[in-house]
Amino acid sequence: MTHPMAANSEFQALNAFSAALGRNSDRTQAAGGNTSLKVDGVMWIKASGTWLAHALEQDIMVPVVLADLLAALADGDPRAETAVDFVDRARNRLNLRPSIETSVHAVIPHAVVAHIHCVETLAHAVQPGCEAEIARRFDPLGDVVWAFVPYCRPGVPLSKEILARSTPGTNVLILGNHGLVVSGARVAEVEDRLDRVCQALALPHRPAQEADLGKLATIVAGTNYRLPANPIVHGVALDPVSAGHVRGGSLYPDHVIFLGPGVIETDDIAAGEAIRKPEAKDGPPPMLVLPGLGIVLHHQTTAAADALALCLWNVASRLPAGATIQRLTPEQDYQLTHWEAEKYRQALDAKAKAS
Repeated sequence: MTHPMAANSEFQALNAFSAALGRNSDRTQAAGGNTSLKVDGVMWIKASGTWLAHALEQDIMVPVVLADLLAALADGDPRAETAVDFVDRARNRLNLRPSIETSVHAVIPHAVVAHIHCVETLAHAVQPGCEAEIARRFDPLGDVVWAFVPYCRPGVPLSKEILARSTPGTNVLILGNHGLVVSGARVAEVEDRLDRVCQALALPHRPAQEADLGKLATIVAGTNYRLPANPIVHGVALDPVSAGHVRGGSLYPDHVIFLGPGVIETDDIAAGEAIRKPEAKDGPPPMLVLPGLGIVLHHQTTAAADALALCLWNVASRLPAGATIQRLTPEQDYQLTHWEAEKYRQALDAKAKAS
């Protein structure tokens, strides 16, 4: 069956743009990030739990009837949270569920919207008072109309905060402790603007120290933990500055979802695993930091955990020594871990690992 948007060149461009974003770990990671295109009253948006990286090989876009969703948001209709009741089912060939950020894309008036968890943006957005530095960096970018949005839970709460802090002309949003949103009239315009914004936000990063992989392999032998796919992530434990930055709380939502709230440091894997017992419903810690040695991931974790471990290093290594860090509160962690939309995304991730 031919895709209903097969002949739409902007839709094809969106898929190519999405795939490029998803394949760049500095731009977005695993199932994080989402893109959308509004055409003739329908907003095509990335499906929840899918990876932008797969946009050219899989059908990952869901059609949502825009007017109905916007009316629900205006009326405080709780169905706006998942947006599933506003999907154009006749064209949703795979019965996909819209992104948890569907309401965010809906309230932005531009035709094309890209939301990513760019590590350059995150390194700024976890530092309180970052607006002045961002303004300085954006000053040469004449077409950028931007706003800073303090952290609030993704989904409907974030969409309301965006409405309160932006204008119809706003085309760049810096989301505190969350990421970047870039919008515009066409895919090519958004792609160009996003590239220039990320370049403007670029920060130097500390090089990763080399871990003793043989020693780590011996430590995890016979345990429920494994070594991460990319050895560079051990820098989180080996670099004292980065270790200090990630200690004390979560920095952004996808870390909470795929690596658990905060980080758990331990010299003893067995003791670290016992911190959260299986009967506590949240299971063992997905990641443990072994100070001065490296990090390990639980065998139950998927490729998403590897991607978010790399993201953590890429963000932490860009934070300068002495930086003040704004972390998510335990209450904000709880909102994420007990949010049905995120539980759905976790379930899809676990299903993909099992298949």
